[in-house]
Amino acid sequence: MPLAGEKSLLVILGPTSSGKTDLAIQIARRLNGEIIGADSRQVYRQMDIGTAKPTPEQFATVPHHLFDIVDPDERLALATYQRTAYEVIDAVHQRGRLPMLVGGTGQYITAVAEGWSIPEVPPDDTLRAELETFAAEHGSPALHERLAQLDPTAAAQIDHRNVRRVIRALEVCILTGQQMSELQRKRPPPFRVITHGLTLERDLLYARADTRVDQMMQARFLDEVRALLDRGYDRKLPSMSGLGYAQLAAHILDGAPLETAVTETKHATHDFIRRQYTWFRGHDSGILWHNIGQIDPAHIVDAVTRHYQELP
Repeated sequence: MPLAGEKSLLVILGPTSSGKTDLAIQIARRLNGEIIGADSRQVYRQMDIGTAKPTPEQFATVPHHLFDIVDPDERLALATYQRTAYEVIDAVHQRGRLPMLVGGTGQYITAVAEGWSIPEVPPDDTLRAELETFAAEHGSPALHERLAQLDPTAAAQIDHRNVRRVIRALEVCILTGQQMSELQRKRPPPFRVITHGLTLERDLLYARADTRVDQMMQARFLDEVRALLDRGYDRKLPSMSGLGYAQLAAHILDGAPLETAVTETKHATHDFIRRQYTWFRGHDSGILWHNIGQIDPAHIVDAVTRHYQELP
């Protein structure tokens, strides 16, 4: 085991449908760990089925943190998430346990693991609305080009299709007069980061994701979306733009065929998986990858456990 007093953070990352939850729980039980969620959708209350949140039984198995911390109409800034994650990591260390950052939101994971200095710039709803209108009228590439003119470094790191992130980078540039890439300087956190990733051949991963969407529908995902809309949560909220939520809202509110909504959810999930891999590749500073199609899950648990225990 690591020397007494030496602090570590174990990161378990991977694309959606790669089996992170089950494996992380097994590893946490083996290493006296506590799981810290790194999923930008699982932070929302009342959004359980469509975000593939751990079940009540899984939550009860080991301590979990940073799940169900905001309502669907609340914003959780990246800086707030990072600060809260550091507080939880410190508390877990003080209990003499191993903090485990688990999820597939690359921005959350990287901000914590690399120690980003995130600009504390409050959102400007008027500016955001103007930029959203520009993107709708001229297309996301045109909006991305505006960012490239102001902050080429940030633009190179953000896909034009991720309109929300492009808008945020533009917002910071416009409101502060500084480039977001300059404000996001890194200050490595005071603990050792050990990162393991789960992966699978792309066609097999897409098939697993499709199966999970079907399972969500059987678990009454449509009812979950309808209940959120009935409670007054607007489909334009960031929380409601998540995979499946936007598509099923279109079925409920616009009369889009349910079969079409499900198919579009699957296609959107494939696209999301591609973006996840792009992020992981761009921020790979020593990820130890495990192919879940070639290695028995129990062997992956053993490998991750052994690697941690053999650290100097």
